Amino acid sequence: MKSGAEPQTALLPRGAALFERLDYRLIETPEDKDRLHLMRYRAYLQAGLIPPSESQRVTDRFDDAPNVWNFGVYVDNELCSSVRIHVLTSEWRMSYTTEVFGDVLHPRLDRGEVFIDPCRFVADPEMQQRFPELPYLTVRLPFVACEHFNADVGLSMVRTDHQAFYRRVFLSETLTEPRSFPGWPTKKAVLMASDYPKVRDRILTRFPIMRSSAFERRMLFERSTQRIAPARPIRLAGAAAQA
Repeated sequence: MKSGAEPQTALLPRGAALFERLDYRLIETPEDKDRLHLMRYRAYLQAGLIPPSESQRVTDRFDDAPNVWNFGVYVDNELCSSVRIHVLTSEWRMSYTTEVFGDVLHPRLDRGEVFIDPCRFVADPEMQQRFPELPYLTVRLPFVACEHFNADVGLSMVRTDHQAFYRRVFLSETLTEPRSFPGWPTKKAVLMASDYPKVRDRILTRFPIMRSSAFERRMLFERSTQRIAPARPIRLAGAAAQA
């Protein structure tokens, strides 16, 4: 779908021009999935996270989980980056993050907390060089998901050397020591968390490009055949209702 953030005049100057050329699309067809898996492979290989493989594809069993949205970020109709978003609730717990950090997350899910859990955040190496704004425009999707699903917390399972980005953009705090992550033989990851209701307005003030309309949120996250429903009603009061 064509991004529909409001107001358009409040976008970050460095991202405004690219934002007008950008589409967020749910990855659903076999052809789009294959392009995504190839882009993951190229990005992870260049970053030194994986060894070369004959398939030149990276996928896993969570790509088709019932609580997953796999998004591609397209600029001028060309796939440039992607992020996979899990909605974690007491009923829906499937993700790599709950496997690696289950001792931290399961007790909180038992209490009814709702998490937005983005992972597999990758960008085409060439496109990332051309469009340095891509990281901000890609991680915007989990922030929009937090609003749509009325989440308590936005999670980030990230490499230890990427923590500064999430502290700066999402005001995230590191919850754990580094741990081994499946598929990354040379790197470790930490679990970071952003208290969404607490930091939402501060993030929107600092990064207005994170704003979204109710229409955009519905177009992104309401599927014709829904595998998971919003965990709780969307906020109707306060500033969130006017976003």
